[in-house]
Amino acid sequence: MKEQFKKFLNEEQDPKAIEKITSKLTDLLMKGEEVGYIAVQKKPAITVFPDSIILTNKRIIICTPKNLGLSMNFTDYTWDDITSSFVKENILGSEFSFSTNTDLILSIDYIPKIQARKMYTYAKEQLDLLKNPVQAAAPVQEIVEEAEVEDEIEEIETEEVTSFAEILPAAPAVTETYEPLPTQPTQTAGERRLSDLSKEELFDKLQNYKKLLDNGLIMQGEYDAYKKEILSYM
Repeated sequence: MKEQFKKFLNEEQDPKAIEKITSKLTDLLMKGEEVGYIAVQKKPAITVFPDSIILTNKRIIICTPKNLGLSMNFTDYTWDDITSSFVKENILGSEFSFSTNTDLILSIDYIPKIQARKMYTYAKEQLDLLKNPVQAAAPVQEIVEEAEVEDEIEEIETEEVTSFAEILPAAPAVTETYEPLPTQPTQTAGERRLSDLSKEELFDKLQNYKKLLDNGLIMQGEYDAYKKEILSYM
């Protein structure tokens, strides 16, 4: 047990006070109860028997030595009884306080500042856990099983899609061929020569080529050639 509480000696805790508390805690801790932090008073004057406060995962325990340290009073409050905690930093140490459901406020002063801050942080964590139960507390096995179910669903959906794709016939490859546009106006069978067209007809033909250019069906150079050819007959 003593080895377990050595970690609480690195923030100005009184070693003798920690040792005395350790010897008493053996019979005080409940089943499943773990000590989260221990803070010890450090008054300006030499105090042979300082008060201490213990924070566990189940309660707050205030330790007050009596009869020259031969006995000790213990007062505890479960986290269900506590509504809030406070820390007030003074010039000489800090004062840690907490309030209960019955509007009772208890405090212990002359706590070294670093101990008071650690104690306040631990108390806030326990109160938050009480008000907002951690979802991560659910068994890990349930989380793993849920993830496995999701993976199975995803695999089934993938297989269905794959099978459906196999049923569909392969689409035939479509190859498109493009014939290059003539760079000069060509004359098909039955088409009248440009020299036989009237000016109005030549103008209409030029407009048609302009539409082809605007729609991107012929290049600018091709249009210029058509235009030059048509204008020679106007």
